[in-house]
Amino acid sequence: MHRSDLVLGGFRMKTRTVAVAGVLIALAFILSYVESLFPLPVGIPGIKLGLANLVVFVTLYTMGVPMAFVISFVRIVLAGFAFSGMYSLLYSLAGGLLSFLGMMLLKKSQKFAPVTVSICGGVLHNVGQLMMAALVLETTGLVVYLPVLMIAGVICGGVIGLLGELLRGRVASFLDQTKRGK
Repeated sequence: MHRSDLVLGGFRMKTRTVAVAGVLIALAFILSYVESLFPLPVGIPGIKLGLANLVVFVTLYTMGVPMAFVISFVRIVLAGFAFSGMYSLLYSLAGGLLSFLGMMLLKKSQKFAPVTVSICGGVLHNVGQLMMAALVLETTGLVVYLPVLMIAGVICGGVIGLLGELLRGRVASFLDQTKRGK
């Protein structure tokens, strides 16, 4: 084992990778907090831009699926415990996991533009949360919110996708420079 390697849960990882993951999780967590301070004035509870998903989106395209999944999952759990209750955590996990699965599959197919992948993530996040709410509340009446939530998912996912595209090249360049030790 090289001295820059670290063993976590049976997986050998470069210390640099663990450090980058920690920074990305912290950044996503901070963005979640900032977003909780400034809710969107749209009149429908729960609609957010999804700033933390910007970190997940850029990570997906610059560092790959496993790292992006870790960032997404850990951020959702941390933010759930820090800023909300158990039900909000369940809604966030349902939305986050469905969103991530959809983005991962679209990215892997290589048939969709990154902004489209992000829009899919935004829509699926809202669908996942709505499905979980319907299960928890034992009602299908929430389906009336679906059109509004889909529109919000398209708009917010598009904004995150556009911002992610602006950041992606810079982050990739930075990661490349740190690998070379510059």
